[in-house]
Amino acid sequence: MSNPFLKQVFNKDKTFRPKRKFEPGTQRFELHKKAQASLNAGLDLRLAVQLPPGEDLNDWVAVHVVDFFNRVNLIYGTISDGCTEQSCPVMSGGPKYEYRWQDEHKFRKPTALSAPRYMDLLMDWIEAQINNEDLFPTNVGTPFPKNFLQTVRKILSRLFRVFVHVYIHHFDRIAQMGSEAHVNTCYKHFYYFVKEFGLIDTKELEPLVRGLGAEGVRLRWGWRPVAEEPFR
Repeated sequence: MSNPFLKQVFNKDKTFRPKRKFEPGTQRFELHKKAQASLNAGLDLRLAVQLPPGEDLNDWVAVHVVDFFNRVNLIYGTISDGCTEQSCPVMSGGPKYEYRWQDEHKFRKPTALSAPRYMDLLMDWIEAQINNEDLFPTNVGTPFPKNFLQTVRKILSRLFRVFVHVYIHHFDRIAQMGSEAHVNTCYKHFYYFVKEFGLIDTKELEPLVRGLGAEGVRLRWGWRPVAEEPFR
């Protein structure tokens, strides 16, 4: 699912984190190829995200989580030089949506951080999750843990916040690159996937759904959504 158009539009050298790859010969690699084939064939994204007959849901979700992590890294890495402590002192999605960081180590309570600091902690945290063999097993036959989907929901919810921040605070840069349609496609794919499997609460999707419409398309230069209330 490493789409050719993304490689053409974005500089792969600016990927925010090293790309996570699937090992050839594994079931996860075969699912990755199957999903990519659907996208490359121009299949409706609403159909492309559906679980293929006979496949395991957890495997399908795991493949997409890694793929979305790679894509969001690529998108954010491309605009990250314009997302600084000075330009983005608060990790937000507009004037009324502020995202605070919380983890099990240093930040045990929701803490206000700059966007680049938040992104750094977020990508480190997600990378640790998907590299954890106990959570994302790569060996055939190794079962997923009972809390797998719960953790995935948190990962995808936090990745969605990157989309929100990029769209609302760095959309001009995206437009200058002429890549609105490409970023929209990435977001649309992400949106259909999380909706298909109920992986993000509808309320958390509001910052972009209200402005972009349910499918996340038809962005305009200078577009900004209207946010009404903060959430963590």
